[in-house]
Amino acid sequence: MNRMGKSTKHIGNEAEELAAAYLESKDWIVLDRNYFFEKAEVDIVATDRNFIVFVEVKMRSGTYFGHPEEFVTPAKEKNIKKAAEAWIYERKMETAIVRFDIISIVQKGNSAPQITHFEDAFL
Repeated sequence: MNRMGKSTKHIGNEAEELAAAYLESKDWIVLDRNYFFEKAEVDIVATDRNFIVFVEVKMRSGTYFGHPEEFVTPAKEKNIKKAAEAWIYERKMETAIVRFDIISIVQKGNSAPQITHFEDAFL
């Protein structure tokens, strides 16, 4: 539990809800959430025009220790790619054009969340 009494899982779910609502407000279609393959996970799978987009969502309560997007490490990118490959394979969509995005959310206290969307964040 954090100092606000919320578990990490609860905060993660809250961040993913905000991110999904943000994407849907841009007329994206959310296809899947919290897709797991072995120990690899993708937070959100969505469509943006002709792309299948695999989205990593990171949320922090401030930027003192860095911005949320800075916590997407090369190891995390590798896991996301592994899960994305499995998601594509399971749906027989090997010819799909894919992209990897990051949605960074900073939520300070009760203020409105600051959402930053990094398209094509990594290869």
